[in-house]
Amino acid sequence: MILIAGTVPAENLDLIQGKVEKIGNSLKVQDYTFPCGQGTGAMISSCLEVTKALGLEPPYALLAGDIGRGQGTRRIYQYLIEQVTNLKPRILALHYCLPIVRLMQKLCEALKECSYRPLLIADAGAMYAAKAAGVAPQFDIFTPDPSEMAFLADPEAVHPAYVSRYLFEALVHQVPELIKRAYAHGGAAKILLVKGAIDYIATEGRVVARIEEPCMPELECIGGTGDTITGMVAALTGAGYDPLKAVIVSAQVNRLAGRLSCATPATRVDKLIEYIPVALRELGVISKGP
Repeated sequence: MILIAGTVPAENLDLIQGKVEKIGNSLKVQDYTFPCGQGTGAMISSCLEVTKALGLEPPYALLAGDIGRGQGTRRIYQYLIEQVTNLKPRILALHYCLPIVRLMQKLCEALKECSYRPLLIADAGAMYAAKAAGVAPQFDIFTPDPSEMAFLADPEAVHPAYVSRYLFEALVHQVPELIKRAYAHGGAAKILLVKGAIDYIATEGRVVARIEEPCMPELECIGGTGDTITGMVAALTGAGYDPLKAVIVSAQVNRLAGRLSCATPATRVDKLIEYIPVALRELGVISKGP
C-alpha cells in the first residue's frame, strides 16, 4: 500500500482515510472532494496518474483539515503513531503538516516497531519536522527545493524561516555544497532530490545525477511542480523501482510533462499532471502500445 498523509486547507475536516478516486478535476476520499492541483492534492494526483498508468492499486490517503492551527496535523501524527503497525504501508509519504518535532520523533519510534519498515518519503512540513527532530537519516527520500536545501544544510536552524545565512544565497550552483553540508550535519535523507532549474539527485553526500533536459524554466513559476515529483516518486517506489531510479525518472517525467503540455508561467499544475501518462510512455516507462 502507498500511504500519503498530509493536511488540506479546510477548517472543519476531521481525519479521513481511504483509497483515492479522481472525479473530473477533483479528488475524492470517502465523501470528501478536494482540488487535484493544490498542495497535498497535487502530490496525490500525480501519484494516482502513475499508479493508473502502471496498473497498480490507487494510493491510500490519510487527510485532515488544518489552516495553520495544528489540529489536523496532530490528528494525522497521532493516528499514524497508534496505527502504522496495523496499516503496514509499503510506502509512507508525508507531506503538508506543521513541523511538530516531538510528534515526528514519536512516529519514528513507532515505525521501529513495524514488522516491515515502510520506505519513508517526506516533503514540505514533514521534511522540516524530520530535520528539526534529528531523524532525517531515518528517511529514505527528501524532495527539497534549493531554499529548503539551505535549511537542511544549516545545523542550527529548526525551520526554514530561521536559516542563518544560506536562504537567499541558495542559487543553483551552490546546491552541491549545501548537499554536502546537509549530510555532514545529519540533515539529509538517504536520497535527496533537489528540485529546481537543475534537478540534483544525491546520496551519501555526493551528487550522483543532474537532470537538466528538457530545459523548462517555465516550471519554476508554476506552484505545485515539486509536489507532483514527490507523488511520482511514491508511485514508482510502490511499483518496485529502486528508490534512486524512481527519483531520476520522476524528475525526467516532470520536465517532459511540462514540455508536452506547452507549459507557460500561467499554466496550472493540474494541466501538467494530465500529461504524466504521456511522458511515461515517451520515456518508455510504460508501453507505447502497438
